[in-house]
Amino acid sequence: MKALEQSAPTRAKSALVGFLFLVPLAFYAISYAITDKQPQTPIDKTTLYIRHKRFWCTISRHASTRMNIMPEIKHLGDRDWSFAPSSQIRVKTGEIFRLSAWVKLEGPGSATLCAITYDANGRPVDWVYGARSVRSTGGWKHLESRFVIPTGIPRILPRLIGNGQATVWLDDFELTREGNIMEMRGNLPKTLSISNGLLNVTFNTDDGSLTVVDVRANRTWRQRAAAQDVVVLSAQAAENRIQSRLKHIPSGLDITAEIRMEPKLPEFTVSLSAKGELPTPLRYPHPFVTESGTHLIIPMNEGISYPVDDPSIEPMWLVAYGGHGICMAFWGVTDGKTAQMGLLETPDDASISIERLGGRLCVAPVWEAQKGAFGYQRVLRYIFFHQGDHVAICKRYRAYAKKIGLLKTLRQKLKENPNVDLLIGAVNVWCWESDALSIVREMQSAGIKRILWSQAQKPDVIRSMNEMGILTSRYDIYQDVMDPANFPRIQWVHSDWPTEAWPKDIMIGPDGDWVRGWEVEGKDGKMYPCGVVCDKQALAYARKRIFPELQTHPYRCRFIDTTTASPWRECYHPNHPMTRTESRQWKMKLLELVSQEARLVTGSETGHDAAVPYVHYFEGMLSLGPYRVPDAGRNMLRIWDKVPEQVAKFQVGYRYRLPLWELVYHDCVVAQWYWGDYNNKLPAIWDLRDLFNILYGTPPMFMFTRDMWEKNKERFIRSYKDVCAVARTVGYAEMTNHQFLTPDRSVQKTEFSNGISVVVNFGSSPHRLPDGTQVPPMGYRVIKRMLTQR
Repeated sequence: MKALEQSAPTRAKSALVGFLFLVPLAFYAISYAITDKQPQTPIDKTTLYIRHKRFWCTISRHASTRMNIMPEIKHLGDRDWSFAPSSQIRVKTGEIFRLSAWVKLEGPGSATLCAITYDANGRPVDWVYGARSVRSTGGWKHLESRFVIPTGIPRILPRLIGNGQATVWLDDFELTREGNIMEMRGNLPKTLSISNGLLNVTFNTDDGSLTVVDVRANRTWRQRAAAQDVVVLSAQAAENRIQSRLKHIPSGLDITAEIRMEPKLPEFTVSLSAKGELPTPLRYPHPFVTESGTHLIIPMNEGISYPVDDPSIEPMWLVAYGGHGICMAFWGVTDGKTAQMGLLETPDDASISIERLGGRLCVAPVWEAQKGAFGYQRVLRYIFFHQGDHVAICKRYRAYAKKIGLLKTLRQKLKENPNVDLLIGAVNVWCWESDALSIVREMQSAGIKRILWSQAQKPDVIRSMNEMGILTSRYDIYQDVMDPANFPRIQWVHSDWPTEAWPKDIMIGPDGDWVRGWEVEGKDGKMYPCGVVCDKQALAYARKRIFPELQTHPYRCRFIDTTTASPWRECYHPNHPMTRTESRQWKMKLLELVSQEARLVTGSETGHDAAVPYVHYFEGMLSLGPYRVPDAGRNMLRIWDKVPEQVAKFQVGYRYRLPLWELVYHDCVVAQWYWGDYNNKLPAIWDLRDLFNILYGTPPMFMFTRDMWEKNKERFIRSYKDVCAVARTVGYAEMTNHQFLTPDRSVQKTEFSNGISVVVNFGSSPHRLPDGTQVPPMGYRVIKRMLTQR
């Protein structure tokens, strides 16, 4: 055993255990060694025992004393904790290290293997460099991280940290030096370049970064490596492509990369291929560095723009394979005059990471494993606009969606099901009162004619509503199922849980344990998780329920909860294994069954454009997921008098929101608010929500009790008349343009393919239009076909 930096205690067949309290005295013990040992499951019973409710470690104490190897350590406090050596380790730029350990974990918390990197002044640069995390393992698991030492990092401190309450066993904690990236590289030219007359693309062989010059605008876009995970081993250029061989340090995979230029377009693709396991996501290509004053364009739900200089925006990771991430497979950057976008052509196992480089936000693509392996070829397309902004980005994506078969308009869907017309311009109403029919009659008498009634009813009530022209619907779900053994313990049993699916048809995760879903409160105050029904198995339960019910309950519509909100998942059950791609396919088959076979107007939660051909509306697309009120999905009827900061700033923040979904799919799927984030949820911002509906040409959502209806009847009527008249008028039309008419974005304009334009003034002062007319504060104007003006 050759020790690094200092002599280390002999590593026997026992766990080397240390802990760090954030108090004046701290203890450490560690072995770190260069070794060729192949991983073998530990057989000893030495234990590191932690019972903790908070993050284990964020700060390192320098005062220390060494203790001997101990068979068991218990940390029962609520202060930070970590396991690390007693001194930092000297390193050199470009060195490759492997940090590994055997870990066994029980409990809801997690453990993370990582290193702190320090600059020349001893200041921490990254607290969790090279992080690899694990949750409940079901036995011993070999945790391993590989990383390259970045420039300007002379010392590191390897450690084990964690989050939450857990019992952890640790063995064979090792740090191994595996060489230097410079030793792996051949004799390469500094750069390689290709061009098509519109773009010049240069490949930097030092780190695999790209520099792109848009010749038309004389604009240069440069990438910067956020991490040194990829090493260029070889590279060569041909007429319209650059081929390279890369080494992915964390996995050890050899990756074949090809940059291929489109001959006559300002676009090129980057394709990546490899064979073998991918234990950590691949972050490549590198992010393009952004410039001050530009905005990120992110299709999070309806859409949002983030000023790259805004310090209030936290870094985030958004999956491309579910509604609570990016719901269209692109992102962009624009200064309002020129733009650049990334389009994920293989999004099923992809994400984007919003992070900071040089203090400014940027976006990096992230490729995740398919069942632990690299799997299929991954493809990313870069597109550059010498004239254009977020609208140009969306229209390019719309063209791509049409090419791959996602673009199916409401007019096309209307031909298949005439009841689709009942949806256009209809308010979505959630009301659980027993006298639903009398409420509907009152609403129609008050002028609220077009209604999507979402709550289930008895057959005679459904028939009466159908005769009144109501789009009758009901809630349904095929994802969550509770263990019947928990029925006596929980406060209620959901009638739509497919109980017979437990346990044979629930998903199994890679660790062999069943996948947890929605949690239900028990009579004892504890939360009991549902299992997640495998998407491959859900179709049979839907068929068994929907078609017999329609024989007695003549619904015209059905809302399928969670299907497009929850991510595509992998299933490891031996009887119904599934990749994320297959998960998406089975989810779409479920929605197709409802909309095509059952001929029902179909909605689903939050939304994702994979479902555009199969659904008619999304509940939640208008609501930006991270910026809803806390616990919005549970206490839906609660009315909030005080507006949380994140709701005011982002959810109804005209400086941030963008109608990206509408610019792509307005004429294909109707976007609505989330049922815990509806128009009347926060009365103080009701007007703002109505204005966004008017600007976007989308209908409102109301949720109320009989008492709420009686007390706010006039306000409900005004909301309906203002919003639904516009939504009906432009409901089948493409949104062709969106503009900011003032520098502060307080006045905005949308244009639709049927000639209608809408101007909304979110500001506090009147805004004069070119024709001399004024749009009052918190008001709007519909141009060409005058409706109403407030």
